[in-house]
Amino acid sequence: MGEDLRVMTRLPVSLQSLLVQCAALLLVALLALLLRSLIPFQAALWQFALVQGATAAVLSRLWRQPVWWLPLHFGFFPVIVLAQQFSLPAWIYLAAFLLLVLFYWSSFRTRVPLYLSDRKAWDAIIPLLPQATPFRFIDIGSGFGDVPFYLESRFPQAQFSGTEIAPAPWLISRVRSWIRHSRVRFLRRDYAALDLAGYDVVFAFLSPAAMPQLWQQAQSQMRQGSLLISLSFEAQARQPDLVIPLAEGARHTLYAWRM
Repeated sequence: MGEDLRVMTRLPVSLQSLLVQCAALLLVALLALLLRSLIPFQAALWQFALVQGATAAVLSRLWRQPVWWLPLHFGFFPVIVLAQQFSLPAWIYLAAFLLLVLFYWSSFRTRVPLYLSDRKAWDAIIPLLPQATPFRFIDIGSGFGDVPFYLESRFPQAQFSGTEIAPAPWLISRVRSWIRHSRVRFLRRDYAALDLAGYDVVFAFLSPAAMPQLWQQAQSQMRQGSLLISLSFEAQARQPDLVIPLAEGARHTLYAWRM
């Protein structure tokens, strides 16, 4: 059972969520049929949707998905039912789909959703960086560019870059850079296609599924003495040289490895 669960958690998050929703729908449909055979009860559609959402949230937790998936699973089917009541035009659904594509362009393939770090993590990075010598820093999966923007003013001698494959976050970070007259360089490129040997510090906030590949890439490319920093997710192949708790729980921890 434990091995089966580990195999399932390696699936892309989008596929996991699809399976959770389908399983919840099937379970609630079977429950409704059972109730109808026992008692004269016909659930309203909104009742069915709420029970399906609650079931999906429970299954998501049992599958050990990140906790922020619970409200998404709970609200997914009820929101669809609610939207049908308003007879929304078809273009709204298309627009919503395109918006999701722009923000989650490659999540199915990379298994890395859009995660956003916070200021506690940015402050914890500062003591790990060279204080008096120039260095090259890259944030892989840089999202909206918050990390390099925050560090840039504190390390004027450093060169900061970010790479993001999803079109919308990349474009937002480029616009923010232009507005701020920032020196941060943002690439729209998969980090797996980069040569990490060109950087002294590599920062990542990815996902457990992506860490084994990143670790292999870092070992084969990063120069001796360079630093790999990961927020929330460990590289299981080697114990980190430094562990910095930011808040209670493993998902609020900074890990660092000296290569």
